[in-house]
Amino acid sequence: MSEKFIKIQLSGGLEARPIAMLVQVASQYESSVYLEAEGKKVNAKSIMGMMSLALDNGESVKVITNGEDEQEAMSGMEEYLSGERKQD
Repeated sequence: MSEKFIKIQLSGGLEARPIAMLVQVASQYESSVYLEAEGKKVNAKSIMGMMSLALDNGESVKVITNGEDEQEAMSGMEEYLSGERKQD
């Protein structure tokens, strides 16, 4: 299992479209992927769960990955949340 705090660097924070993109990124991996903020932990592969977090740009979130490709999943999530991955 891997855990890491990542600062969200997405213009506009995590609203509907960026959340949908985040769910797509998380779903590329076999590992389980969770985000935790303010005591609430949600499955990053669940659009409804992600929308319930209501995260804003500049906030930090704990990313938790567990499984065969957990390191790749962590890298992909960090790349997206930190704004390094292009948002189509």
